Amino acid sequence: MTGYPRILAGRPTPIGASFDGAGANFAIFSQHAERVELCLFDDRGMETRVDLPEREGHVWHGYVPGLQPGQRYGYRAHGPYRPSEGHRFNANKLLMDPYAKRLTGTPQNHDALLGYRADDPDGDLSFDDRDSAPFMPRSVIVDPSFAWADDCPPNHAKTDTVIYEAHVRGMTAGRRDIADRGTYLAMTSEPILQHLNDLGITTVELMPVHAFADDRFLTRKGLTNYWGYMSYGFFAPEPRYMRDGDISEFQQMVARFHKAGIEVILDVVYNHTAEGNQLGPTLNLRGLDNAAYYRLAEDRRFYVNDAGTGNVLNLDNPFAQRLVMDSLRYWVQVMHVDGFRFDLCSVLGRSDGVFDRDGPFFRAIRQDPVLNRVKLIAEPWDLGPDGYQLGAYPAPFAEWNDRFRDQIRGFWRGDHGLVGKLAKRIAGSAARFDHDGRHATSTVNFVAAHDGFTLMDTVSYDQKHNDANGEENRDGHDHNVSDNCGVEGPSADPDILKRRARRRRNLMATLLLSQGTPMILAGDELGNSQNGNNNAYCQDNQLGWLDWGQGDPQFLAFCRHAIAFRKAHPILRQKRFLHSRPRAQDGLPDLFWRRADGSPMRSEDWSNPELRLLAAEMRMASGTPDYASLPGAVFVVFNAGPTTQVRLPETVKGGRWRRQLDTASDDQPDRLARSRETIERDSVVVFTSCDPGATDARSAGAPCSGVASKP
Repeated sequence: MTGYPRILAGRPTPIGASFDGAGANFAIFSQHAERVELCLFDDRGMETRVDLPEREGHVWHGYVPGLQPGQRYGYRAHGPYRPSEGHRFNANKLLMDPYAKRLTGTPQNHDALLGYRADDPDGDLSFDDRDSAPFMPRSVIVDPSFAWADDCPPNHAKTDTVIYEAHVRGMTAGRRDIADRGTYLAMTSEPILQHLNDLGITTVELMPVHAFADDRFLTRKGLTNYWGYMSYGFFAPEPRYMRDGDISEFQQMVARFHKAGIEVILDVVYNHTAEGNQLGPTLNLRGLDNAAYYRLAEDRRFYVNDAGTGNVLNLDNPFAQRLVMDSLRYWVQVMHVDGFRFDLCSVLGRSDGVFDRDGPFFRAIRQDPVLNRVKLIAEPWDLGPDGYQLGAYPAPFAEWNDRFRDQIRGFWRGDHGLVGKLAKRIAGSAARFDHDGRHATSTVNFVAAHDGFTLMDTVSYDQKHNDANGEENRDGHDHNVSDNCGVEGPSADPDILKRRARRRRNLMATLLLSQGTPMILAGDELGNSQNGNNNAYCQDNQLGWLDWGQGDPQFLAFCRHAIAFRKAHPILRQKRFLHSRPRAQDGLPDLFWRRADGSPMRSEDWSNPELRLLAAEMRMASGTPDYASLPGAVFVVFNAGPTTQVRLPETVKGGRWRRQLDTASDDQPDRLARSRETIERDSVVVFTSCDPGATDARSAGAPCSGVASKP
């Protein structure tokens, strides 16, 4: 670009910078701005400013002929700087386009990014006239077209889905055998794809990949926001995960995942932005229209803080909601992702500050023909009033179920009185999710996630050890429901190592034998540890990365076996809930809770705080139509107590039980069972049966053959 640009009227849609082959159209929302400048940068970094000449409603727009993909740009918005009224315009601050599809880098933490003078006693009521452009990345015009060829999203049924929560950099940075470590391209290198396919993963859930900023307090300590939950660019892939800075690298990653039969879900952060509270930087939304984009407190100088990060987006404003909806559609239509996990989703469900399961955002999603067909997962809480909304979301949303994590951990730790809770979680938490036609897949079950202890640390530490974060171990929650099995941290004691290995198998088995959608934290199958750090959000180093060199081959083999077992037995992953109701075809209940002696559980058993064993006999759910119904049963024994003899229930006449999964055994059994079976202490054992003569590969167990062993 040379000389003063010629600018034409352009058009107000689409919002953002759009290349049409002959030039670029620019459109941007600001309700309260008095003037908006487009800032174009040449190859030497020289800036040329030109006013956007037209305004339709609250969208400012203009068209510059001759601009090409790769052109760098930004905005400056003129208007009142009156924080007490909610306005924080400061044209000295270069603003990133909220719709930018590509960025040149990451904001540098410098006081010039602040709209006020940091050293002024009036704080954010003062005004800073320094130019922030030297410290801001540039927005870049892109041609988002990509040769998708025969890309075919796997579109796995929800009942078949096994989610793997992973971090792009953390997944690959520690592997010496992968090129471009820490990038999108490395995520789909052959070793990673092979590992995921061998494990049986259907869906990768990537931690935030939207462009994000580093917190000032972290950079001052030499740390970074490793997890990335400080988004400020809802369309641009995080530049730090690119090799050459081209968004096609992200598209190549998605295409390779799809070819390998793996879906891609993005963990998205639309509840707040990296601009933080009134003392935070001015990056884009604050400088474009603070009063429109953010929910402000009664004293409009301050922000509502239901996310606990300083601000929340105001989705009651149609253009703020449009920003989110346009972003979601972009990632589906242009980048081909298969779904989203919404961080602190209760914020998005608030209308006038009150959570509403039928609120504007949920209505917009449910009617949208692009978005209502992809996988949608809510983190069903925030830090505001009545923010915990587990089970309250509308279909087609699924939800992270933290009660599953806590109560399953508690049961295997030996906590009192949790047999009833275990039963509810195994059965898909129906009391919370079985309403309004929702399916049992609505509960996303997990025993570990990025936030908290890894699975290995859950069985190795009683307390968090977050000193590396530089906050004197005050950060991170204290409710870990963990148990170090006798020694805090690493141990060479073979007995302790055996207990920890058994506990991990029990937790993983319970996850994969429960109704709902299972989610596994990346690295848990390898025995990955974070040395007891339960809040490694700022640890972009070996502590936060997966340790592939310290893999646990025996546990990895068990995880592969358990996932394959789940896939082979549809009874374990049904769409309909199990409610112990009789089935039309045989009068048998679809779910039967049993004691060790084979008799039904009684009310006094459920309330017995000392009970440590629960057995569940499961069949296809009552009400399952004939075309989906399958024969057979699965009998699962969860024993957190001493070694016990368990009587197996009667099978359909002529049927047989087979012992097929046992967490107390390194070599997984596959044999006909006796009428009484020994269940080792602290173990899970699964038996399957089929109807006489059944040979359907989809049936609950192996084909009936042979003679049952004598009792």
